[in-house]
Amino acid sequence: MYDPASALTGKTFVFEAMAENPAVVALSELATDAKFDRDELTITVARESIVAACEAVKAAGYNFFETVTAVDWFPQEPRFQLSYHILSHSLKQRIRLRVMLHSTAASVPSITSVWPAANFYEREVFDLFGIDFAGHPRLTRIMMPENWEGHPLRKDYPVEGYR
Repeated sequence: MYDPASALTGKTFVFEAMAENPAVVALSELATDAKFDRDELTITVARESIVAACEAVKAAGYNFFETVTAVDWFPQEPRFQLSYHILSHSLKQRIRLRVMLHSTAASVPSITSVWPAANFYEREVFDLFGIDFAGHPRLTRIMMPENWEGHPLRKDYPVEGYR
């Protein structure tokens, strides 16, 4: 049975307890927070550091970009959470990079230069949440029609859409 007291939280505590983990070593300077819970490592980085963080974990042996997704925590701030899931086949480990964004600054650099597979995931998050990915090669809607108003996965989006 899961024991919540067994979770390691806080950057200093996690980084000391997991000093042998290559991702922890690679992200020691970029991380703002860290959590290890249920065999999952989550490292929070500032939005301006996400490209450097992706390059660092790639160099540390994490070779497969799985997905990027978003969570809307409306009405609290920071409102948006971006979660980047990355896998290392050789280490048999996953890492989650997390970026928190305020509703007034819902923009983050695109990681398509590091992981080209992020292209369509970033477009999906842009389309459904309205988060801008600066430097994306073609940031256009991918699911909703071009003339659609709003972003349907935001918590403040009307249930029946705008009329």
